Amino acid sequence: MTMENAELTTEQVLRRDIPWETYMTTKLITGTGFQLLRRYDKKAESYKAQLLDDDGPGYVRVFVTILRDIFKEETVEYVLALIDEMLTANPKRARLFHDNSFADEDTYEPFLRQYSSTFFNFWSVFSECKGAVLDLHLLLLWKGNWFIQEKSCKILSLTVSARSKVQNGVDANGDASSSKKKHITIDDVLAGVVEWLCAQLKKPTHPTHSIPSTINCLSTLLKEPVVRSSFVRADGVKLLVPLISPASTQQSIQLLYETCLCVWLLSYYEPAIEYLATSRALPRLIEVVKGSTKEKVVRVVILTLRNLLSKGTFSAQMVDLGVLQIVQSLKAQAWSDEVKLMPCDQEVMGSGRGNNLLQKCKDLLDALNQLEQGLKDNIKKLSSFDKYKQEVLLGHLDWSPMHKDPIFWRENINNFEENDFQILRVLITILDTSSDARTLAVACYDLSQFIQCHSAGRIIVNDLKAKERVMKLLNHENAEVTKNALLCIQRLFLGAKYASFLQV
Repeated sequence: MTMENAELTTEQVLRRDIPWETYMTTKLITGTGFQLLRRYDKKAESYKAQLLDDDGPGYVRVFVTILRDIFKEETVEYVLALIDEMLTANPKRARLFHDNSFADEDTYEPFLRQYSSTFFNFWSVFSECKGAVLDLHLLLLWKGNWFIQEKSCKILSLTVSARSKVQNGVDANGDASSSKKKHITIDDVLAGVVEWLCAQLKKPTHPTHSIPSTINCLSTLLKEPVVRSSFVRADGVKLLVPLISPASTQQSIQLLYETCLCVWLLSYYEPAIEYLATSRALPRLIEVVKGSTKEKVVRVVILTLRNLLSKGTFSAQMVDLGVLQIVQSLKAQAWSDEVKLMPCDQEVMGSGRGNNLLQKCKDLLDALNQLEQGLKDNIKKLSSFDKYKQEVLLGHLDWSPMHKDPIFWRENINNFEENDFQILRVLITILDTSSDARTLAVACYDLSQFIQCHSAGRIIVNDLKAKERVMKLLNHENAEVTKNALLCIQRLFLGAKYASFLQV
C-alpha cells in the first residue's frame, strides 16, 4: 500500500476524469448506465440529490455493476467515493440498496470483494449468479488499498444497518427464505466484516486511520446481535479495552466516545459482559467519566455502568471504586446548561436539535438517578452484619464497603457481642491462621474499628489476648498489613477517646 493511496480523500478522488464512454464502448457498462453517469457525474450536490430522489435505485444499480465488473483501481476508488459522498450527504440513502428492484440480487457483494481469502473462494462459487453483488464487497475489504478498504467498510456498515428485517430472501438472522437464487447470508456478510475489523484492531493497515475507522464501523454494526456474537467469539472485546482511556484532542475524544459506545452496545450481550468482567474495562470506564468534560462521553459511560450494575460483581466493584461519589458529583453539575442556553434561540428550539439535546440530558439524569439508587441499595446490602459475619467465618477478608463504612460500625457495634463475641474471636484467630496479606490487613483494621466504636473495646480486645498477635504483624513483609497493625496497636494504647484522631 503506497502512502499516496493511504492518504487519499474522497474530494481528491472525485477530481478525476473517468472514461465512462470507453467503458460503454467495451461493453463494461450499458448505454443506459452511461447516460445515468453522464447526467450525474461532476454535477452540483443539489442536482445530484434531485436525481437520487427521482431514481435512486437506478444509480445504485449502476454503481454496483461497475464495482462488480470493472477492476481498474482508479475507477473502483472513484465509484466508492461517489457512494461515500451520497451516503455522507444523507445516510438514509443506504435504504436505496434494499429497493424491491434488487429482490434477486445481493447488493452488498461488490464491497465484500476485497475482504478475505475465505470470501474470495466463496466468490468463485457464487460468481455464476450474474446478479450477485454481495461478496464482491467483502473481497474489496481485503484486496484493495486503504482507501478502498475504508470506504467499503463504511458503506457496508451503513447499508447492512439500513436493511429491513427480511431482505432479499435473507432475514435479519441470516436465514435463507424462499428466494430461488443463491445468496451469501447476512450472517456471512457480517462475519466477514467482523473478521476484517478485528484484523485492523490487531494489526492496523494504516498507522493513523485504521483504528478510528474500525471503531466507527463497529459503533454502527454492534447494534446487530449477530455482530456482537461474532465479535465476542473473535476475542474482540479485549481489543477494545485498551482504547478506553481519557482523551484530550477532538479526534481522540471522538474515538473515545465511539469506543465507549461499542462497550455500551456490548453491555446488552451476556457473553460480552463476561469478558468485560475479567478485563480492566470497569476501572478504565470510571477513569474516563472522572476525567471527561464531554457530555456525550459521560452519558454513554453512565448508561454502560447502569447496564452493568446488576451483572455479577460489577456493583460491588463500583462501590469499591467510588462510583457513588462520582455519580453524586455528576448530579450536582449542571449538565443541562448546554441545553438551558438554547431556549433563547427560538429557531433552534423550534427545530429537532433542541428537543434532542433535552432528551439526551434527561437520559443522563435518569441514568445517574438509577445508578445512585442501585449503588445505595448495594451498599446497604453489602453492609449488613449477616454479610459481614459470613465473610469473617469464611476466613477470607477483602475491602468490601462495610469495613470502612462509619454507619455500619455505628449501627452494628453491639452485634459483635452476640454468642460471647464469637465474630470478634474468629477475627482474632484469623491473625494466627491466615497467610493472606489482604485478609490480615482487613482483620487488623476491623479490630481497630471495634476498639474505637465499642465503649469497652480496648478492654475486650486485651482480654482476648489480641495485642500480642497484632504486635507480631508489625514486622510483616506487606506494607498494608504493617500499616493496619500499627493503627490497631495505637488504638489499643490510646483508647477510644484519642483513637478517633488517628488517620485511617
